[in-house]
Formats: sequence, C-alpha cells, structure tokens
Amino acid sequence: MSASPAGPSDAMGSEPRGWQGEADRLAHASVGRGDPTGWFEELYAAGESGEVTMAWDRSEPQPLLEAWTREGAVPGGPTVRGEGRSAVVVGCGLGADAEHLASLGFDTTGFDLSPTAIRTARARRPGSAVDYRVADLFELPGEWRHGFDLVVDVYTVQALPPAMREQTVRAVADLVAPGGTLVAIHGVLPADDDGAGPPWLLTADEIRSFTRHGLSEVSVVQDDALVGYPCWRAVFTR
Repeated sequence: MSASPAGPSDAMGSEPRGWQGEADRLAHASVGRGDPTGWFEELYAAGESGEVTMAWDRSEPQPLLEAWTREGAVPGGPTVRGEGRSAVVVGCGLGADAEHLASLGFDTTGFDLSPTAIRTARARRPGSAVDYRVADLFELPGEWRHGFDLVVDVYTVQALPPAMREQTVRAVADLVAPGGTLVAIHGVLPADDDGAGPPWLLTADEIRSFTRHGLSEVSVVQDDALVGYPCWRAVFTR
C-alpha cells in the first residue's frame, strides 16, 4: 500500500514524512486511548497539512477490483454498465474506487469516517457523479441497510483491530441488498505476522466470515501478483 507525496512541505522546507510510519504511530495511540477509529482523520489531516505524504493516495482503482470488473464478474462482461444499480464503497478515502464504479454507470456512494478525506475527494473531482459522504460505518443511515446492489470494501476490515473484526464484518455485510454482491479485498495474514498492526491482516477463515452475516460465498481467491503482496479477493452475494 504505497502513497505518493501530496501537499506542501513544512515550514522548514523538509520533505513530508512517509504516511505508513505515521499511521502506525497514530493507530496505536488511538487504540490505546479507546478510540480505534480516531486515527483515520488524524492521518488524513496530517497529509493535508503536508506533514506526511497523503495516505492511500492513488488515482487508479485497486487492481484486484479493477480486474474483477474487467473479467466480467459484474454480470454482462467487461462492457457492462451499471445503470439502474447502486454501489457503495466503504471507507472510500480519496475516491479512486468509487470513481471507477461510477465510470461503469453505477449510482455510486462513497463514504468515509474522515471529513478531510471526503473534502479532498470532492475538491479533486468537482462535478463527480459520486455521492461522497462523511459517515461512520457503525452509525450509518437506516435506509442504507440492505440498500446497495454492489458493496466494495478495500482494506476497511483490516484497518481496524481484531477485537472489532466481527462488528466490522457485520456492518459491511449489512449494506448488501437482496440479490446484491460484496467484493472484499484484504491482505493475507502471513504465518510470521506479529499481530501488531496496522494493518491487521486476515486469515482464510476471517475473510470467509461474511457468510456468518447472511451472505453466501461466490469465490475466495488469493492473488500474490497484482498488488505486490498476497491479497484476498472475496466475492459474496445475499
């Protein structure tokens, strides 16, 4: 998960620090004070100020998601259009994945807990067809429950501590409408992982845990090439 520099350097003229190290520091501090989600806004705000490189900063869709749409996993094949169907990107960050779904014709919502992330996404893409929202995954509008034909979760579950895993998986699964599809993309937990996080990567059983919340497994594949490190691409339906 790399990022490119964004924002000005600090007043002393030094280059911004890499966001990954800052993410580790902020996440552990946030979890330690009992606020396991507070670090996302802190990290994006530090990127906006130029203290660190902007987190998760990419202009292209996540490769495994983009490949899934190209392969025809969306009904109709690579030339599919999403007209008449809704999509939501969980923890959309700066919006690359949401913009990709909108380009396929989906009526797309992208939401993130971080106001800075959403403000940046809107500012970068004036006139975007995506409905960008500041929203908490655990306190979503009631009408969103079972409300989307396509739900995309890229790295949200793994960004929160394991103690929140079941709660997070349930909240993501609850967005999938009857007959709808969930695409979940997460890193594979290696045997020698120390569990310190972030990210807190997933085992095969954990990526399949969406089936405990009303979804049926379509496919769970491990890809070691497209992203540069092992990732799950899991597809489920309700």
